[in-house]
Amino acid sequence: MSQRRVVISGLGVISPIGLEKKEFWDNLLQGKSGIGPIERFDSSALATRIAAEVKDFQAQDYIARKDARRMDRFVQFACAAAQMAVEDSNLKPVLNRIKDRTGVIIGSGVGGIGTFEEQHNRMLDRGVGAISPFFIPMMISNMAAGQVAIMLGATGPNSCTVTACASATHAIGDAFRAIQNNQADVMLAGGSEAAITPMAIGGFSAMKALSNRNDEPQKACRPFALNREGFVMGEGAGVLVLEELEHALNRGSTPYAELIGYGCSSDAFHMVQPDSEGKGAAAAFCRALDDAGIKPSAVDYINAHGTGTTLNDLVETRAIKEVFAGHSYDMTISSTKAATGHMLGAAGAIELIATVLSLVEQVIPPTLNLEEPDPLCDLDYVPLQARNMNLQVAASDSLGFGGHNAVLLVRKMR
Repeated sequence: MSQRRVVISGLGVISPIGLEKKEFWDNLLQGKSGIGPIERFDSSALATRIAAEVKDFQAQDYIARKDARRMDRFVQFACAAAQMAVEDSNLKPVLNRIKDRTGVIIGSGVGGIGTFEEQHNRMLDRGVGAISPFFIPMMISNMAAGQVAIMLGATGPNSCTVTACASATHAIGDAFRAIQNNQADVMLAGGSEAAITPMAIGGFSAMKALSNRNDEPQKACRPFALNREGFVMGEGAGVLVLEELEHALNRGSTPYAELIGYGCSSDAFHMVQPDSEGKGAAAAFCRALDDAGIKPSAVDYINAHGTGTTLNDLVETRAIKEVFAGHSYDMTISSTKAATGHMLGAAGAIELIATVLSLVEQVIPPTLNLEEPDPLCDLDYVPLQARNMNLQVAASDSLGFGGHNAVLLVRKMR
């Protein structure tokens, strides 16, 4: 049997630089940053007092008020992004008759940590009897996928990936496999995160993982730069509609791009540090290329994990050089995290959406704040300004704590 081909037919975005696809994309190309002082809580006692917050989001614009009150913020984000993706793909008119062939996989690295902290404070103040009966179903990480399926009536495969910063990329890869293997015709896949909370910011600060450039928030995330010092927390959601090619064409859809390869691996090395040689990340790239049946030289652009931490950017560069060899100096690479912050379990979805739009628009978003590159990071990272370029095949990779690596390959629609 020939392999079932999978296309991307809808995109939904909730991000610090835009609450829908066009606003997100325009701001990304213009080099706007969503990073600023934390406004959601008093961060004065923390070493890091900046983040990329989603502004002006009103859950009731997407979800019934009663339902929204029973959802953590990360679930609200996921439901809103999924609704946008369905509308973008014009899938809604046919959903009722294909519900058994429609599934949902949405990852989250942290889940409902905001609900956890709020309910813990309530218990300390008022006792255990004050804990909400909705505490658990609001908090658990799988509830984004569950609530999106309830919202859409989708009774096909339903799951949640929790692989730290690779969660969304694994979710999309698993959804890709579900369609290839004829378990579904349509999958909503992506990631959602809302972890800008005192405990989460405090925890990452304690690890010395975050940038403390509080006086220059929009300069704080500096992927591949010599003076990079840590990542900046972001939040939001990205959801994509994946669809079997013929199914999409038969209902009159015009897909954005074709998803052609998925690879994943483990460093099996350390809790939070990547393998210094980048062997795990390189293996994920190689497996994605093998899955797609293409050579490394066919890849024109990589939307990199590019966190702005000392270890990640160097290791990722080494992995790219190992896999792509001489071609690594001919291809283009950029990191969009300096604009969006690191959206943790949602990062891979938002970054794949940026990658897909790069193929559609034939323009690469810039790596902001890359005024002085690290000499050891000597590839073309598209510094400071967007660049027009002929693109046919692109990759997006995610590297998570625990050594989780995942890579997706997309091709321009022919």
